[in-house]
Amino acid sequence: MSKAFLSSLILIACPLTVIGQNAGSRFDAAAKVFRLDGGDTSYVFGVNARGELQQLYWGGRLGARDTFPAARPAREWASFDSSYNNTPQEYAGWGAGLFNEPALKVSFADGNRDLVLHYESHAETAHGFDVVLKDISRPIYVTLHYAMDAESGILGRSATIENRGTDAATIEQAAAAAWALPAGRYTLNYLTGRWAGEWSLNQEAVHPGARVIESRRGSTGHQANPWFALQAGESSEDSGEVWFGVLGWSGSWRITVEQDQLDAVRVTGGFNPFDFGYVLKGGEKLETPVFYGGYAAHGLGGASRLLHRYELEHILPKTQAAPKPRPVIYNSWEATEFRVNEAGQMALAEKAAALGIDRFVMDDGWFGQRKNDLAGLGDWYVNQEKFPHGLKPLIDKVHALGMDFGLWVEPEMVNPDSDLYRKHPDWVLHFEGRPESQQRNQLVLNLARPDVREYVLGFLDKLLTDNDIAFLKWDYNRNWSEPGWDQQPAAEQKKVYVEFTQNLYSILSELRKRHPKVEIESCSGGGGRVDLAILRYVDEVWPSDNTDPFDRLTIQDGFTYAYTPQIMMAWVTDSPHWFNKRSTSLSYRMLSSMQGSLGIGANIAKWTPEEAATAKRLIAAYHEVQQTIVQGDLYRLISPLEGSEFSATQTVRADKGQSVVFAFIHSTQEGRGFPTLKLKGLDPAAEYALSPIEGKARAGSPAVASGAWWMNHGLELDADFRGDFQGAAFRLDRK
Repeated sequence: MSKAFLSSLILIACPLTVIGQNAGSRFDAAAKVFRLDGGDTSYVFGVNARGELQQLYWGGRLGARDTFPAARPAREWASFDSSYNNTPQEYAGWGAGLFNEPALKVSFADGNRDLVLHYESHAETAHGFDVVLKDISRPIYVTLHYAMDAESGILGRSATIENRGTDAATIEQAAAAAWALPAGRYTLNYLTGRWAGEWSLNQEAVHPGARVIESRRGSTGHQANPWFALQAGESSEDSGEVWFGVLGWSGSWRITVEQDQLDAVRVTGGFNPFDFGYVLKGGEKLETPVFYGGYAAHGLGGASRLLHRYELEHILPKTQAAPKPRPVIYNSWEATEFRVNEAGQMALAEKAAALGIDRFVMDDGWFGQRKNDLAGLGDWYVNQEKFPHGLKPLIDKVHALGMDFGLWVEPEMVNPDSDLYRKHPDWVLHFEGRPESQQRNQLVLNLARPDVREYVLGFLDKLLTDNDIAFLKWDYNRNWSEPGWDQQPAAEQKKVYVEFTQNLYSILSELRKRHPKVEIESCSGGGGRVDLAILRYVDEVWPSDNTDPFDRLTIQDGFTYAYTPQIMMAWVTDSPHWFNKRSTSLSYRMLSSMQGSLGIGANIAKWTPEEAATAKRLIAAYHEVQQTIVQGDLYRLISPLEGSEFSATQTVRADKGQSVVFAFIHSTQEGRGFPTLKLKGLDPAAEYALSPIEGKARAGSPAVASGAWWMNHGLELDADFRGDFQGAAFRLDRK
């Protein structure tokens, strides 16, 4: 497929009329065409003769002097598909015979539901444009925000919907953005899963009709993640054109990928319209999430590397030029579960420090009357029976051992058996007179309520003010049910879907402002709340409760299509594993987890001296190469998918000065040796020294060779590298 997407439009080599000084954005006033350039990408849209905002091009970067003629509406396809329906609008209202997925659907007080948005005005911004659309007769205004990253070419798009009239209007559907690709043959990639089985990569041909990827659960969800990638033709991991997008919203969301009646493809994403109804009174506005989109010419691997760099540079919280690599943590859950106490945690802290751990985290059970999952959630005071002198003695002990201290919390939840619920039963999501469905013996606090927001912010602020805590593991262990909000009029209760999530962000933002040194993890029973919006407020995420090292190879593989390994916490836990009952060596478990941000979650009190020595050695080795692993360019050398007996990954530091390679065997079959690994991303002219982290290279392999050697000849592993659940790792350092 040609990179010059719309073959019906002829590129004209003539100067653009440029408004403003931003070299990445241009507006041709004569043709009413907008152009955004960043990295290797151009994005072009314009105002057609009917006043609609129409996409013209999204793909490889165009020449500096290339331009487009004015946008022309698509043709009518008989009387059944009007030109309005067939034109790829940037943000189409539901009206005028639109049968494709609308970006915006509104019901007015008088019963009218027709909405047709035309161009009104625009302004240039620091990184793009704000373009204002207006309904042809009603005072509904939509400002479309475009911001193009100069380095990656990733485009952030969102919308502000405003009612400038006096009568209320109800927004029934609101997207952040709609993307369009011309007729062609595409493969859709998306991520699905379930608890303990998240991040499964699905790949399927795009066919006529719609594929809906969504969460109706009140949060991002384990079952699907708001990421997609569309590959053109025979695109693969390393080659071909890919268009990708990630929606930044931690509440209920939906992405619809549809191939229309003329074979064009459209992708629309934003708030999930299921059970949605946002009443917009006169003078009020609604801000949509941001939908990020990008283009890569080097396959799915190229797309993920662009996303990783963008997340590191523009999404994650920073206290310096770039997010620092995550501390190696120890978490006490598997060792003690709810049976935490001062003496036991101190003993674990001593063992953790001896391994070279950076951060000690005490998990569930330290607060209220918390002895199991039946009681205590919501009562965030230190349990005096377990910690008679508060948390300070434990924290002081952890600091004296050279580690900082972290704590588990679950702020949005409450047990019915708690002082908080007995005092405020109306604070939970509920419908008056209906049963309150429990999951894990808990209910969801209605964070949309101002009083609940203030309570949650208040106790967290006090906890961090009174104690020297460096880290919060913020958990969220169930989805919504009975999403009622009886403080509001009946017509406005559905605002809960937006206000809950916005208040979550506001609490996180305020906590970071008041306690700028505190770091936070988004944990939701695993991967239930991972998206580009929550990542603006948290430093890491918990991809899955499943820490089985073999399962983690596929879980982590899927995760990294959308998210950087920097945020991917990966724990080493006990063997046999509690979930699959699979037995694996500590070395294999360590190497599996070292592909992300490393943590230890095993009961280290039961480790043998040999196991402790192995862990200490590998933690030290990990510290030396961690930045390359979590912030370098990731190459998937061998996929673990589809029952592969082998898998391998490689990361390369941005300056190409270091590379780290991981290799894994599931089960050797018929005596086959491990495949030669032809490495990627190195400087072909530089010399690289090979050093084993774990395992050996084949006898006779060079200790030093050029980048060209390692990429073209490849890395050969020792002939004895075979068996079941085996791992090896190597580093290459530029001489």
